[in-house]
Amino acid sequence: MRLSDQDILTAIREGRIAFDPMPSSQCFGSFSVDVSLSGVFQTFRHVKVPFLDLSDQESLYGVSEECMERMELAGQEQFFLHPGEFALGMTRERIKIADDLVGWLDGRSSLARVGLMVHITAHSIDPGWDGHITFEFFNAGRLPLALSPGLRIGAVSFETLSSKTTRPYGNKEGAKYFRQESPLSSRIRQEQKNP
Repeated sequence: MRLSDQDILTAIREGRIAFDPMPSSQCFGSFSVDVSLSGVFQTFRHVKVPFLDLSDQESLYGVSEECMERMELAGQEQFFLHPGEFALGMTRERIKIADDLVGWLDGRSSLARVGLMVHITAHSIDPGWDGHITFEFFNAGRLPLALSPGLRIGAVSFETLSSKTTRPYGNKEGAKYFRQESPLSSRIRQEQKNP
């Protein structure tokens, strides 16, 4: 069952959900909390690699690390996402959730209407999560989109599990993105080491 705004505020008071920094009261909807954009991105650089072989995790890891570069905006700078381009970003807020909750990331309808996708497939936030949420940005529109740090870019909602999980994200062996402080490129190679 999804938590209402009242339930979210109760869970925050109880320490079952934490935001740092805490969003303003205007960010609270009827069952979600708007999150804002940080100024840190991961983008694909132009490389001489003809393709990424998704079945070869060993080569995929090395290539994906080489293919992406970190970009941090300063001051009033904006990040321009051109049509057909993909980039990783992250929430300004660090989010922590209890072992009996799951979170869901959604884009804002007003931004989707100009072609901005904020996640491709990864919209669930595992029970026991602690860290910044990564955005998988894609511009499906026809014009470049200027993204500014602090922009209300998406919303997080929460749902109760039928019981507390025995496998919270932070306790999993090989939790690849736990407590991430920047958007990280694919760490699929770690799945070979930690099946």
